[in-house]
Amino acid sequence: MAAATKPNYARVGEQVFKEVEKVNAELFTLTYGAIVAQLLRDHEDVEAVNEQLEKMGYNIGLRLIEEFLARSGVPRCSDFKETAEVISKVGFKMFLGVTASVVNWDPKKNEYSLILEENPLIDFVEVPEQYQSLVYSNILCGVLRGALEMVQMSVECRFVRDVLKGDDASEIKVTLKAILAEEVPVGED
Repeated sequence: MAAATKPNYARVGEQVFKEVEKVNAELFTLTYGAIVAQLLRDHEDVEAVNEQLEKMGYNIGLRLIEEFLARSGVPRCSDFKETAEVISKVGFKMFLGVTASVVNWDPKKNEYSLILEENPLIDFVEVPEQYQSLVYSNILCGVLRGALEMVQMSVECRFVRDVLKGDDASEIKVTLKAILAEEVPVGED
């Protein structure tokens, strides 16, 4: 019996991107910028803004995974490595119109980096000197954490490189903390 071949996730991402309803990229970027600016006005501490962006992303990720699963047609991933490929080629393409590279796996295959050569959230953005500790795109870390939690993966995500801070690309480090047990809701056994 032949082993099932895995789909070409780059092709799946392109196909889903063609079919999904689009939002004007400039409007999306400017709206996100307005949210970040408002958070900076509301909170004295830049670290508090970073936390709020991550929390917002987490709540978005909890809901976004349902749309991803419904529209992408991607079957359940067999392991964390395959999940990383699906995120980079299908998830990022579907929701942001870009793909990411998966690199720097640790020997146990529990940690990797997502490299974003392009990040549509940072178009038109310059971070003032007093906000250099701002992790402007931290909402992406929250989205990843929330979405992966819904598919029973507890992860930690953090930016380790950022184009807005002079790096050549944006890099998100994703670390698997635990595989969560699937829980059946009470009364649905």
